[in-house]
Amino acid sequence: MSRNRVKPIEQIYDHYTKEDFSVWKLLYETQINSLDGIVANEFLKGLEILDFNSKKIPDFKKVNEKLDFISGWSIKTVPNIAQPKEFFTSLANKKFTSTCWLRSMEEIDYLEEPDMFHDVFAHVPMLTDIDYTNFFQNIGQLALEVINDEEKLKKLQRLYWFTIEFGLMETANGNKIYGAGIISSKNEMKNAFSNKSIKTDFNVVEIMNQDFRIDIVQEKYFVIKSFNQLSGSLDEVRHELFKNQNIFH
Repeated sequence: MSRNRVKPIEQIYDHYTKEDFSVWKLLYETQINSLDGIVANEFLKGLEILDFNSKKIPDFKKVNEKLDFISGWSIKTVPNIAQPKEFFTSLANKKFTSTCWLRSMEEIDYLEEPDMFHDVFAHVPMLTDIDYTNFFQNIGQLALEVINDEEKLKKLQRLYWFTIEFGLMETANGNKIYGAGIISSKNEMKNAFSNKSIKTDFNVVEIMNQDFRIDIVQEKYFVIKSFNQLSGSLDEVRHELFKNQNIFH
């Protein structure tokens, strides 16, 4: 059962408790050990650039200073999961929405809603990669163009799901994780590298028409060759989104 927690609209670093630091340390050490040898180098580089470690909860002000210099991005604090319009508007403006509260030690293995560990540890390091963030921002911009069109928005949500959340990258040393939904989940990590799941090449049309479920581990993962491939797919994404309209955007 979740505690009766306070969900701030801004990070006040002095308000973190001893338990919060213990929770961050345990979660960080557990996940970083699980990711050894299977996560994209770009993610590890992002951790290093932003000085993420188990000893301290990231200070959003300091993180934002570094992100602004590297990619022009920043963390925008929200109390809960952002609604689609706020979320995509933020992405379009190079802002990633994140909570700043942490689960309790009692909730260490299961949480009903994402806390800042998922948001910050799994997503934010990737905001240091320019090709990745170009793709990320463009998803937000395209989503705002179709925000009132349920079918088109669903296509973009599928694209987000199978890349930003559950994407894999092919490397000379085998497939590596870059999707935050895998990075933050031991079950997804295990499943992504098992013979039970399907791994297939990145394909914009297939992805944008591929339904997904949020209540089970993924049955299929799409594999990119590089983040440049993601960024380079945006014209095809736009074409797939507006192909049935008389006026091509």
